[in-house]
Amino acid sequence: MVGCQWGDEGKGKIVDVLAEDVNLVVRYQGGANAGHTVHVGDTEFVLHQIPSGILHPEKRCLLGNGVVIDILEFFKEYDDLYNRGIDLDGRIGVSERAHVLMPHHLILDRISEDEAKYKIGTTGRGIGPAYQEKVSRMGMRVADLYNSKRARSLVEESAQRAQEKIASLGADVEKQFDSDLESTLANSKRLVELATDTGLEIIDAIRGGGRVLLEGAQGTALDLDHGTYPFVTSSNTTAAAAATGSGIGPTEIDTVIGVVKAYTTRVGNGPLPTAFDAAMNEKMRTLGNEFGATTGRPRRCGWFDAVLARYSARVNGLTGLAVTKLDVLDTLSDISIATSYRTPEGIIEEFPANTWDLGDVEPIYETLPGWCEPTNGARTIGDLPAPARQYLDRIEELADTPLRMISVGTRRSQIIMV
Repeated sequence: MVGCQWGDEGKGKIVDVLAEDVNLVVRYQGGANAGHTVHVGDTEFVLHQIPSGILHPEKRCLLGNGVVIDILEFFKEYDDLYNRGIDLDGRIGVSERAHVLMPHHLILDRISEDEAKYKIGTTGRGIGPAYQEKVSRMGMRVADLYNSKRARSLVEESAQRAQEKIASLGADVEKQFDSDLESTLANSKRLVELATDTGLEIIDAIRGGGRVLLEGAQGTALDLDHGTYPFVTSSNTTAAAAATGSGIGPTEIDTVIGVVKAYTTRVGNGPLPTAFDAAMNEKMRTLGNEFGATTGRPRRCGWFDAVLARYSARVNGLTGLAVTKLDVLDTLSDISIATSYRTPEGIIEEFPANTWDLGDVEPIYETLPGWCEPTNGARTIGDLPAPARQYLDRIEELADTPLRMISVGTRRSQIIMV
């Protein structure tokens, strides 16, 4: 299950629905920069590191080796779920090969953003610095926590590398940093109790006839290699990373569901070709409650971008499409879809690699009639108004991917399986 826009596609709900029919749910990349919002009845849960499947009783949830784990935030989330009545006993495992995110990574993230020539719009959760240490072969993995002496040495070495920049922020920051560092080391003992070989668990489940759901965070356009670089996250968000980040071979994956919102949104900086004007942006933001689950920042909104959807289908090898928030469009009399881009060199139908060019393209729109009636009561595709079905058919055609799921509200019951 992978996001096919700039994240915030409603993946949490799709995972929550699909989790009912699987044995394992595995998060394979990213960290606490993700925010998956799930509604169970009238109760809202916002999950950042623990997979959304945890809200289904008896489902085991794993964090794969591709995840960078913020220990303090992880256990805040863990304890909050426990205090809200979610049974967690034996239900969460963390890869021994996953890297640990330290308190100073958050500070370095803030400094890097302040000093950057091009502001990324990072969440400030320390993700970039944690992955930097990982690829420079200086990071600390969960397996290192088995030896407390070695773990402390690795933490101190990492902190020392960051100390000069941290000191430039003043004594108060240094004091908080020291306190958070000790809390991280103290909580590391709890993390060790959850450590496991996620790849082996997954393969054992598959060989035993079980089903596994691999859960991605962020979206295709934020992928480090395939997204709108440099305005991207620090991990690979596309489907291929599901194998690498969970510890299995790619031939074990037989289904790839891509999630798209019925329109387009983006948090952070970087181009959004189909962006609305100010008035329409505010209207759609209100209709869709478009504020980041992790940072609370308002999202930029725009029409559905079929150029991006088609590109996402290709780079992810999608076998099916899930469209979310269709109900947000219920009051609009006309709805547009960007089918191609006009550039100084001519019309293009493929998503360009040059991010700077993407900021200057003019979307070419196809306008379809709205339906101007509520869809949140629909439970089959036949219950939807004819114009809504026409709109979905056109998305399916332009993305060249069969439609599998449609979300028409926040509740579990408000999902249409196609």
